[in-house]
Amino acid sequence: AGALVAAPLFVPAVALGKGDRPPPSDRLTLGLVGLGSMGLRNLQGFLLEKDCQITAVCDVDSQRRHEGAAAVNKQYGDNGCAEYGDFRDLIARPDIDLLCLSVPDHWHSIPAILGARAGKHIYGEKPLALTLAEGRAMVRAIQRYGCVWQTGSWQRSTAHFRFACELVR
Repeated sequence: AGALVAAPLFVPAVALGKGDRPPPSDRLTLGLVGLGSMGLRNLQGFLLEKDCQITAVCDVDSQRRHEGAAAVNKQYGDNGCAEYGDFRDLIARPDIDLLCLSVPDHWHSIPAILGARAGKHIYGEKPLALTLAEGRAMVRAIQRYGCVWQTGSWQRSTAHFRFACELVR
């Protein structure tokens, strides 16, 4: 026991906010649900955000799931990204602050409502919902549980899309 007390303690610089990333206490933890084409692009984008830490990925396709986790682990230089085949298991993690939902359109409402119920803030791909009833249920859940929701519509504000709109007009 005396040797353990005398042994020096090494704390990685990143844990103290040194280097190119904020300390863990200043980062938001993110779980990604859906790793198809758009989901992988979202994953790559979130990896560039220094105040975000991807801690888990989920997809029913094990190959996509493994590729997503491998990309995260490579970027962070560790093996800390958990993999899930069921979004409910990812949502149940109390250490995840945010969800990124990149699932097929007909699947938006279920993980969104369950995520809000679990207190997660959510970025969801467009369209918001498949039906008006689903959309209303999602809005009610977000309001009831005090979550922040953003629907991905960034494409409409990029220069080439704006130019295309002007051409049509």
